[in-house]
Amino acid sequence: MQRFRLIVAGMCLAVFAGILPRSAAAQQTQAAPAATTSAAPATGTATASPAAQPSPSDQSSPDGVVKGPPTVEQPDPLKRQLSDAEKIRQNKALHQELSVEDKKWLNEDVVYIITDDEEKAFKSLSNEEERENFKEQFWLRRNPDPDSPDNEYRDEHYARIAYANEHFAAGVPGWRTDRGHMYIAYGKPDSIDSHPSGGQYERPLEEGGGNTSTFPFEIWHYRYIEGIGENIDIEFVDSCQCGDYHMTLDRSEKDALKHVPGAGATLYEEEGKSTKADRFSGGGLEQLGDGPLAPSENNKQFDRLEQYAKLNAPPAIKFKDLDAYISDHKILTGPPFPFDVRTDFVKVTNDTVLVPLTIQINNREITFNSKDGASIGTVNILGRVTSISGRVAQTFEDTVTVSSPDDLLEQKRSSASLYWKALPLRPGRYKVDIVIKDVNNTDKVGYWSRGMEVPKYDDDRLSASSLILANRMERVPSKQIGAGNFVIGNTFIWPSVSPNTITPVTFTRSQNLNFWMQIYNLGIDDKSKQNGATIQYVITNTATNASVLSLTELTNKLNPNADQVTLEKSMPLASLQPGKYQVSITVNDGVSNQQIAESADFVVE
Repeated sequence: MQRFRLIVAGMCLAVFAGILPRSAAAQQTQAAPAATTSAAPATGTATASPAAQPSPSDQSSPDGVVKGPPTVEQPDPLKRQLSDAEKIRQNKALHQELSVEDKKWLNEDVVYIITDDEEKAFKSLSNEEERENFKEQFWLRRNPDPDSPDNEYRDEHYARIAYANEHFAAGVPGWRTDRGHMYIAYGKPDSIDSHPSGGQYERPLEEGGGNTSTFPFEIWHYRYIEGIGENIDIEFVDSCQCGDYHMTLDRSEKDALKHVPGAGATLYEEEGKSTKADRFSGGGLEQLGDGPLAPSENNKQFDRLEQYAKLNAPPAIKFKDLDAYISDHKILTGPPFPFDVRTDFVKVTNDTVLVPLTIQINNREITFNSKDGASIGTVNILGRVTSISGRVAQTFEDTVTVSSPDDLLEQKRSSASLYWKALPLRPGRYKVDIVIKDVNNTDKVGYWSRGMEVPKYDDDRLSASSLILANRMERVPSKQIGAGNFVIGNTFIWPSVSPNTITPVTFTRSQNLNFWMQIYNLGIDDKSKQNGATIQYVITNTATNASVLSLTELTNKLNPNADQVTLEKSMPLASLQPGKYQVSITVNDGVSNQQIAESADFVVE
């Protein structure tokens, strides 16, 4: 029985090790030396050869049963899954640690301007060569003139850091302070209301009125900040009186007497209409106290909070579904949603041009839903302006709502709706992408994309804004000057929009032809200190080439001491026969001896 067990065991080992074929193992009757284990091949797996010959060193049992050596299986180290510890070691070997210079660049130099995606990409790079290339591309994307060897944006950025370190340091480097942050991110404010010593302060009615004493504080005013809005005020308070001004949402934080009973009362507190304790019982973002404008100011708290968030973080895309058509070039698959776009150019400064974009949507293309006797159509709009290097210069999002009583809906459908967005841009070439979506028919999406050249207005060259033909044009109240939709300066302008740049705009004989244009860089006579240009207006019937109107005007009768003049004209069209016409404006500057001319076609029906 013992011999039988040994024979079976030996046969099993021989078959498992591959020494003998399964059929020959059962017929083995004489002792045979076991095959030796061969050297491990390149794959690292140990095997035994079935044809190996006996070796003097082989061992056999006294009863002649062959014992095959056990084979140890070893996994392929190139194919096996790595452990977590090995993965960490491998990643460390592949990714070089950030150098001191790279950490400084990321955490100091560009901390306020680098996006989250860019920061993540930079940290994922493997070596110094890749990081240096990333930095080069980072600044190139922000260069207003990619063809120039100089990078104006980068130079301005580091100049702002230097200025912040010199003027805003307060126990920490200036770039780390709140004022340094705002200065580096948004540049020099248009004006600063500074109270470096604090002291007596007459509160405006918006803050409750009345007299108090304050800590040192500053209010920075920006006329416009891209992506945030117009007329932005940022308040900084030095409540520790140590030079460390921090940005605040609560305008009462500068009030040094806020916690002193009976001192620094607001207007209503002086009149007994409220108490100082009321300031701390109402909750909210601010503790200004009651005053004549308190209810309206309380309604603005969320606006202040939203502004604060935008100042500290880039705005998020609201219409992400529309963004896919611009960023990912998503293909339109639903019904067409056509719309027209007009672009105009108005000089603000030598380096800034206001670009009003007017979007016209035919109301018949909008889906209306009826509820409680009213029909409402809603359109979401997303627009983006990018430079030729791909850098996003402006993004805007808005919702347009068109409403009408049900019984007047057909009349409403026969007209068009206009949306207006004025964007400040630097001179240069851009691409404009606009996507609109019918909210009541989500498959209906329209897309418009065009190149655009924003002109440069040089100081020594006579030039003009776009010549805008308008359906409506009127002066606005003084409070609305320079603010609101369709307002340029002190004039409300409702532009007439055509399907393309070739097709002229259309008016009816019952309308007035309104046109608006500005002239820049008029010469000023050294002796009289006045301009001296002649303006000629001509309207021509393009079919007959006959002039139907000719008018001459002198700039020294409009605004004699200015180098800029605004032209605003309106004329009835009832006397014109249906047809195609052209309005042209020619300016001859007698002081600088320069001439310019602008023209626009229109159709009278």
